[in-house]
Amino acid sequence: MNPPSIAFLGLGLMGSGMAATLLSKGFPVTVYNRNRDKAEPLAERGAKVAATAAEAAAGAKVIVSMVADDNASRTLWLGDEGALSTASPGTICIECSTVTVGWVRELAEAAASRGCEFIDAPVTGSKTQAATGELNFLVGGSQEALEKARPILDAMGRSVVHLGPVGSGAMVKLINNFVCGVQLASLAEAVAMIERCDLDPEAALGVLTNGAPGSPLVKLLSARMMASDYTPFFHLHLLAKDLSYAIQEADKLSLDLKTVGTALGHFQNAVDQ
Repeated sequence: MNPPSIAFLGLGLMGSGMAATLLSKGFPVTVYNRNRDKAEPLAERGAKVAATAAEAAAGAKVIVSMVADDNASRTLWLGDEGALSTASPGTICIECSTVTVGWVRELAEAAASRGCEFIDAPVTGSKTQAATGELNFLVGGSQEALEKARPILDAMGRSVVHLGPVGSGAMVKLINNFVCGVQLASLAEAVAMIERCDLDPEAALGVLTNGAPGSPLVKLLSARMMASDYTPFFHLHLLAKDLSYAIQEADKLSLDLKTVGTALGHFQNAVDQ
């Protein structure tokens, strides 16, 4: 069987790697990005480049979005130039961006009104995993819609976890990212404390990374800190956005995420600097 045609919207650090992976697996891909220059490397690998999201979605069997936030996602999907304006009934719509649960549910309703099937499928993993097809997908939506989308997700990832109805993937992704954010803020404070003491930094960090605090995140980032490797794998303002979204969702549940608020303050201060 011929692989389905895919419209891929958003070519940032993650989206560019995901679209390239789909191309490498033999899928016909049409890409759209607000900054067209980011599409050129994919065009050289065989992707078609569209001038609008609507143009990319016209005739596509699957639409995948990977952008920064609610506003960017809304712009891509809705309106006269949005992907849903040209999506055919039966099209599978996949939102991989880290966005709010409220927007995901609104988008699902908009997709259903066009006769399309929708899942939210945000990811864990960074740009390396996006470029190598090793992402983990956190899915919200019906089992039927997931099974139709599964070949696309399997091509881009190593695991797919079905978490429940629409919005479940978005919620778990925000929970995942706020736990990561709190860990990162704690690690940064720990490194600062080690550096100001008369300690061997490598030995002191070894206690953390090889002991109870040694999560994969702590091990990865402490090594990069020690190596003074500041290559961006995830932009700081996006992590601050994710923590803000998590706080919004917690407020709706009458929860006060105190550790998240503290971590967010650190990240906002870092963004300002």
